[in-house]
Order: sequence, then structure tokens, then C-alpha cells
Amino acid sequence: MATVQFRLNGKSVTLKVAEDRPLLWTLRTDLALTGVKYACGEGLCGACTVLVNGEAVLSCQTPVEDVDGAEVVTIEGLAQNGKLHPIQQAFIDHDAMQCGFCTSGMIMKAYSFLAENYQPTQDEIIAAMDDNLCRCGSHVRIVQAIQTAARRMKNGGQG
Repeated sequence: MATVQFRLNGKSVTLKVAEDRPLLWTLRTDLALTGVKYACGEGLCGACTVLVNGEAVLSCQTPVEDVDGAEVVTIEGLAQNGKLHPIQQAFIDHDAMQCGFCTSGMIMKAYSFLAENYQPTQDEIIAAMDDNLCRCGSHVRIVQAIQTAARRMKNGGQG
């Protein structure tokens, strides 16, 4: 057991956990943040994507000890003061989901990608999102949502 301290969605967290416990289970089970999804458990689908120090990581493959001292953001931490983040709103506006299981991972990956590329081309979006899988086939709407979010973020939240 180890004591792990990190910031989670803007708040300090201190936990005593097994060092090799996956961040996914720490978030879902220990901290009740169920927006982080368990799907493949092998780092192949992206449903469990969260941000660690602004970078998209697969929480099923990240030991909780690796986030000691880090800033972790989940889908629950994107909205601020009751207002959805432009990426979240764009996913709603474009109906970029069907079952919704992949959506939080898609949004977190898109957030990380758009932080690095404010004016992505369609091909760049497709390449960046390639490892996040959607079994429902909402890919076209997901790409459209990310394009809209990029415009809104560039224009200070406007579309």
C-alpha cells in the first residue's frame, strides 16, 4: 500500500491504495467517478481516457502511483460553474453519440488533441481519434463535433 496524492478535477485527493492499482478502478470504485468507462481493459479502445497533466492517457493502463503529484481531469471535471465545455456541448449539438459508452473517452481525447492543435483538418482529427473506438458508428458526427468545438474554442466559446 502507498499513499498517493494528486489533484482531481481541481480538488486535492489523498488515497492509500496498492501502487499498481489501475487509475481506472481508483476513479470508478474508490472515488465514484463513473464517467470513466471500463471496456476492453487492455488499452485498445479509449473508453477509459482521462487527462493527466493535460495529456490524454488510458486509465486502465495507468497505475495510480503514476499520477502521484499530478493533475487528473475526468469528464466530470470539464464543465465549469454548471456550463458544459465547448467540446461537451458540440457532442450534444451534433448527436455525436448513440449508446454513449465511448463518449467520455472521445471527449477527453479530443480535449487533449485540441489543446495542441487549435485548427485541425479533418484528416488530423481522424488520425488523432483513431485509437478511440465507437462501436455504434457515430464517427462522422464525432468528427463534426470536434470541428465545431475547435471553432468555438478558437472564438472564445462561440460557434
